[in-house]
Amino acid sequence: MFRNFLNSILALFARFAPASVPTNTFTTYGAVGQREDLTDIISNIDPVDTPFFSNISKGDADAKLHEWQTEALAAVDGSNAQLEGDDVGTFDAVTPTERIGNYTQISRKTVVISESEEEVDKAGRDSEMARQIAKKGKELRRDMETILLQNQGAVAGSASVARKLGSVLAFIKSNDDFGAGGASPSWTNIPTAARTDGTQRTFTETQLKAVMQLGWEAGAKFKILMVGGYNKTIASGFAGIATKTYNIDSNSQTVATIGSVDVYVGDFHTVSIVPNRFQRGRDALLLDNELVSLRYLRKFRTKKLGETGDNQKRLMVVEYTLRVENEKGLGLVADLCTAAC
Repeated sequence: MFRNFLNSILALFARFAPASVPTNTFTTYGAVGQREDLTDIISNIDPVDTPFFSNISKGDADAKLHEWQTEALAAVDGSNAQLEGDDVGTFDAVTPTERIGNYTQISRKTVVISESEEEVDKAGRDSEMARQIAKKGKELRRDMETILLQNQGAVAGSASVARKLGSVLAFIKSNDDFGAGGASPSWTNIPTAARTDGTQRTFTETQLKAVMQLGWEAGAKFKILMVGGYNKTIASGFAGIATKTYNIDSNSQTVATIGSVDVYVGDFHTVSIVPNRFQRGRDALLLDNELVSLRYLRKFRTKKLGETGDNQKRLMVVEYTLRVENEKGLGLVADLCTAAC
């Protein structure tokens, strides 16, 4: 009995005693020449979707000041009744077209890679320069999306001042609703003035309906409501929501809760609600994307810069502007809270 007890104690001690390694065991800790375990996958979850850039048409510009023309019909004459057999003694006034313009803006990205880095064996890419060029292209497109949607007036530029395009917010002056102290931009031919931001307030369906009505009365045909993340969740609660969808791959077995609002049906317009990470969260933009286009004076191009050392240099550049055929075809609910307020 005592021997059994002793064996139990020894077994218990062996169980909890630190393990030992036989003398001169060769382990990985002292080994030289082990290959590293580095995968060929480079992970990047930064968003690259650019809804505004993607939803508008593209075209060419032929000068650094890109211009186009707009016109409007005469006001309705409800008393237009004439005598039978009457002769014409006076003629209606002819209204000339309006000449509208916007300046082109130059945006760029640069990269310099040492010759040694380009030659060494790398994980996840054969050429560091090729990977960086692809990456810079995505970054440049994100920059452009932000520029087109920010509150920026057009700048003619000079030898010491960069030219800037007027953003979409600088165009909209007819169909807008803004907070206390806010004001529409003031311009005639070129949108050189930014909007005046006002006191932020909660996004409401009443505000949206008011701008939709203004647009309808002006002849607008809104198709898209573009909002930031927070106000997308607010819009989901509006009574005019007609469709809630959630796209699931046909091969997926996932069961999803429907909670993404796609379509809002108003009294005058039916619009798709599109969230945009790169616009200002305080703006709810109503678009007829057929009236807005991106115009290139110089499309995306990559230039090899002169060699001045043991490296490779590249310049990626694009020159572009925003064309709004008629600002009365757009709308804006401005000065919205970007969090509970």
